[in-house]
Formats: sequence, C-alpha cells, structure tokens
Amino acid sequence: MIKAYAAQEPGGQLMPMEYDPGPLRDSDVEIDVEFCGICHSDLSMLDNEWGISEYPLVPGHEVIGRVAAIGSAVKSVKVGQQVGLGWFASSCMMCEWCLSGNHNLCPNAEQTIVGRHGGFADKVRAHEVWAIPLPDGIDATKAGPLFCGGITVFNPIIQSGIMPTDRVGVIGIGGLGHMALQFLRAWGCEVTAFSSSPEKTDEAQSMGAHHVVNSRDPEALGAIANSLDAIISTVSADLDWSVYINALRPKGRLHFVGVAPSPISTHVFPLIAGQKSLSATPLGSPANTATMLDFTQRHSIEPIIETFPFSQINEAMEKLRSGKPRYRIVLTPG
Repeated sequence: MIKAYAAQEPGGQLMPMEYDPGPLRDSDVEIDVEFCGICHSDLSMLDNEWGISEYPLVPGHEVIGRVAAIGSAVKSVKVGQQVGLGWFASSCMMCEWCLSGNHNLCPNAEQTIVGRHGGFADKVRAHEVWAIPLPDGIDATKAGPLFCGGITVFNPIIQSGIMPTDRVGVIGIGGLGHMALQFLRAWGCEVTAFSSSPEKTDEAQSMGAHHVVNSRDPEALGAIANSLDAIISTVSADLDWSVYINALRPKGRLHFVGVAPSPISTHVFPLIAGQKSLSATPLGSPANTATMLDFTQRHSIEPIIETFPFSQINEAMEKLRSGKPRYRIVLTPG
C-alpha cells in the first residue's frame, strides 16, 4: 500500500489516504519519495481549474527520491539510485515524437498527477525514461523544482536556439523567472529582467540580471525598444504584448512559458516588418532535462526555496495560494 495525501473534492484539504497501486508494470519504477516541490499546477489541479482533475487527487510532480523497485524490463536505472520525476510520468515510446527524442510532445503522454496519483506520498510510480538520475553534487533538497519550473525555463533556451551572445529579457521574477535569470546568465547572455516590483532590483541582479526594467514605467519600456533578441514571459497575466514586441530586434522572439489567461492580442504588422515571432514551449524531454541537470550542477544553479515538512502540507499549499513563497516550496520528511 502507498500512503499519500489526497483531496476528496475541488479545493479540499489534503488528508492521509492509502491506496493499492497494483502490480508494477514491466517498464515502470517505484520511487521512495524523499522530497517533493509544490508547483502552482498542483494548486490548479487541486482546485480543478482546468476541468481535468479526478478525485481523490494526490498532487505532487516535483519529486526527488530513490528507486525502490523496478519492473522486469527496466534497464536505465537501478534500485537505490536517486532520481527526479516531473510533470510527465510516461509516454508511449513508439510515436514519431518519442522516437525523435521529443517525448514531452507525445500525444499519449501521461502526466504525473492527471489520471494517476502523484508525489505527495511515500512512493510514486513512473516509466523508467521519466525517472531521471540526479547528478552528483546537486542538493537533493533543492532539486525538485528543477523538474518542473527549471526545465520549463531551460527548454526554450534549447528549442529557440538562444546563443550565448544574445540579449535576452525575462518577464516576471518569480518561481519561474528567478531560475530563468540564472540559466541565461550562465549561458552567457546579456540578461534583462522585467519586474513590476522595483524592490526586487537588487535581488534580480544577484540572480543574474545585468539590467532591471520597471514594467510599469512606460518611459523605461520605451527606452529598450529594438534591443533584445528574445524575451521569455514567465507570468500568468495579461500584459500589453505590443510593448515587448517593440523591445525586440529584427528576427526577435517573444516566447511564452507562463499561461496568460486571455488570448494573445497584437497587431501583425510589427511582426512582419521585423520578421519577429511568437512561440511557446511545454516542459522538456528526458534528454533535455538531463542536460539541464548537468548544466545546473556545472554552474551551481539552485532554485531559491523554503521548506515545509509533509505533515504541514496544507499550510504549505495555503502559503502558495496566498502568493507569498519566495520562490519555491519543497516538502521534506516529517
């Protein structure tokens, strides 16, 4: 039996629950959960914001733990190995996307907390390919958020072909943005942070920003016109996107990893005239996630976290709901 924390209804409290996961599939691994980050997607699933939640719901998709058992066909990990598990728990391994290394685009991919029970538990299961070994030298306590927020902002660096010589902006200095700044600075880029909170200037610079622009100051926004090769938006808010398109140089790209609540509205002519583009990416493939972990270890990049014991899981979720974490929450034993 697996012991977990589950909600029985939308927005409900997470309460202890036990469930029988059944026999371990041939290609699956069972992970003893050591740490688990809390992501805003866990809160969205808890509240059924997307209309896809099934109850009882066990959230948790930023898992760090050790392999406790493996299926008969597993070859990539061993019992006792420390691994991480993110948003995806399985994919078909047979479609054109999986075969080309783009497992995260598999139309039959299974999400760790959609239609299955996640990592707010003592154990969780996943296909071996999505249980990604943790390199030596990475602090396991802080590693969980890398498997969701981290790969979300690292993936566009790879997919968009961002060069070390590029000038790149990041909109939002929060749970995603504070990691994007660190990655881009270590990548070699000249980094500009856009923030609506001027008091975050020093902190943004300490994370890697060369420049900080007050996103509520029209003069400051106007002053950076035609200066950036790419901008990554990490915010879940509606903004005047034309301002950021105007900040791009020719062939520049405005890239979304945060989900704006309303349709993106902009005039097409500035895109045509400057050969600019809009794009977006989901979380990355297992290969890109492994690359991110190696890069993270090499450059000593870490998410900024605060911890709660599993026994205070509801207090941790409430702090996330209030928007107060700086910048990620991780559940620890206890």
